[in-house]
Amino acid sequence: MTRPDNADDGFAAERERMVVHQIEARGIADARVLAALRAVPREAFVPTVERAFAYEDHPLPIGAGQTISQPYIVALTTAGLGLRGGERVLEIGTGCGYAAAVLGQIAAEVHSVERIESLAAQAREHLAGLGIANVHVHCADGSLGWPAAAPYDAIAVTAAGPEIPAALKAQLAPGGVIVMPVGDRHGHQELLRWSRGADGRERAEPLCDVRFVPLLGAQGFTP
Repeated sequence: MTRPDNADDGFAAERERMVVHQIEARGIADARVLAALRAVPREAFVPTVERAFAYEDHPLPIGAGQTISQPYIVALTTAGLGLRGGERVLEIGTGCGYAAAVLGQIAAEVHSVERIESLAAQAREHLAGLGIANVHVHCADGSLGWPAAAPYDAIAVTAAGPEIPAALKAQLAPGGVIVMPVGDRHGHQELLRWSRGADGRERAEPLCDVRFVPLLGAQGFTP
């Protein structure tokens, strides 16, 4: 894993404080996840007017009515996938591309699907500007996944649905993991870690209560 090209070291102290006080202090101990968060410059993925707040532990607006998730939730989601390096990962809900960049520091290849074309274009620009070449952004209905590159070793979803879409389960490799917020469109939601064992049994482990934008699409909420 290498630090993205053109990363602005002017934010290095803020980035380190984020990892120590917001991530490690709240129980995230996966060395790969911590290294990825230290490597990816979050300030490069938010609007210029928000950069002073890039390392605070809350979401920030990125345009089109969407937000970049708080750093802890990005860390918790990534840790929940249990990546060891070399995996092919699917992300649903690219947004500005930050979480995909973090995943790309660990996984060999990341396919990320964004419903809003302007955000997909923005994410591609951010990733290209940092020289991140193993993350591929597609504009499509994320509730249907991205079958062209399936199966995936892990799937991360950054929007809440009423349930985990059947399309995503079908695109998961045996032994793989999905981390996704599930619940009401504007009410109670839980971040779930879902897996299917070798015996075919499905297992869902709640990680924490969350509040995400809704997953819109054919297997999500109605737009």
